[in-house]
Amino acid sequence: MRVSKPHGSLERNAALRALYQSVRAASGRLGAPLSDADATVQSMPDASPAKWHLAHTTWFFERMVLEPHLPGYRVFDAQFNFLFNSYYESIGARQPRPRRGMITRPSLETIHAYREHVDGAMARLLHDDLAPAVAELIELGCNHEQQHQELLLTDILHLFAQNPLRPAYKDPGPIAVGDTDSAPPAYRRFDGGVAEIGHGGAGFAFDCEGPRHRALIEPYQLADRLVTNAEWLEFMADGGYRNPLLWLSAGWTTAQSEGWTAPLYWEERTDGFWSMTLRGAQPIDPAAPVTHVSYFEADAFATWAQRRLPTEVEWEHAALGEPLRGNFVDSGRLRPAPAQAGRAGLRQMYGDVWEWTRSAFAPYPRFKPAEGAVGEYTGKFMCGQFVLRGGSCVTPMSHIRPAYRNFFPPDARWQFSGLRLAGDA
Repeated sequence: MRVSKPHGSLERNAALRALYQSVRAASGRLGAPLSDADATVQSMPDASPAKWHLAHTTWFFERMVLEPHLPGYRVFDAQFNFLFNSYYESIGARQPRPRRGMITRPSLETIHAYREHVDGAMARLLHDDLAPAVAELIELGCNHEQQHQELLLTDILHLFAQNPLRPAYKDPGPIAVGDTDSAPPAYRRFDGGVAEIGHGGAGFAFDCEGPRHRALIEPYQLADRLVTNAEWLEFMADGGYRNPLLWLSAGWTTAQSEGWTAPLYWEERTDGFWSMTLRGAQPIDPAAPVTHVSYFEADAFATWAQRRLPTEVEWEHAALGEPLRGNFVDSGRLRPAPAQAGRAGLRQMYGDVWEWTRSAFAPYPRFKPAEGAVGEYTGKFMCGQFVLRGGSCVTPMSHIRPAYRNFFPPDARWQFSGLRLAGDA
């Protein structure tokens, strides 16, 4: 891990303290609209209750930072080590992930008190001189919490989609989108050669984003925007979900067993398709990027379109020349937006939807997991997952960079995941 700048006694960790406070405040704002019931229920084994997200991110600071590094720290509740550990085998037993929704107590009020207790202790620690390793661990914890902010919103959407009332997390009022572009995508050509990818500069990065290394790229093309709902409707109308020749074998088996006929949350009504969003049920916007599709669906669509998904090397190589801007959680929109007209270059590279790549989540050359419990953070998940790039409409903008690697199993749909087409040049 790398920290953005030294955190020494001259500044008394001012930059790190500001980062910590802003991240923790953002989590508080995301949880504010939720009742105790909203924050307790678990809608499926892969999702976690909002209360658990708020507690687990707090547990990370307590268990990883405060207990070993703040003399005299008093643990808030010894039982929380079992309740809110996620997957750290080296730390001990934990509540099974599919049963996190059974944690009806402690209450949401108690979790808020837990957060205040840990924040107070962290404030004391952050006013002391910090060893570089401790500063790096705190920065990791902040970025870890930003990941859970996105998961909190993703999981709340899945929960609310199971409610027949289709409640809205946020006011469903109209949202300005500006001038949009519904023209067919243009394809930008990139020459082949040897490219350097992976994180290698200043600033924070997760361990799986490095080391920076060279990769051979064949000439390729990349669409200048994301695949839209209108294009997905064409795929559906042409029998995309009924044609086994378009699908990977595992994908076809999954689609048939799960009864997939449209992206997750889509519902056909008399006036067309609607989708569940964080702003409640909304009509499908034809010009907006399709989202909540699995890798299997994305790959089938690309085959139908006589294109393919980009590799993560191609995606990063292309993204390095683009400004880091887009529709993130900071905009407050909380759903993908159509491509804007009048913008040159590759659009929607960041924000809106996580973009599936055809690359398996695997270690880069010379990758070594960190020592200790934090070494379990990403390395042990490098099997059976595919890489997504670019962030989404519920990702904090400050959390994203060109080298960022997200990863999910190929059948995952509840994430804000979509696709951009690529081709050989």
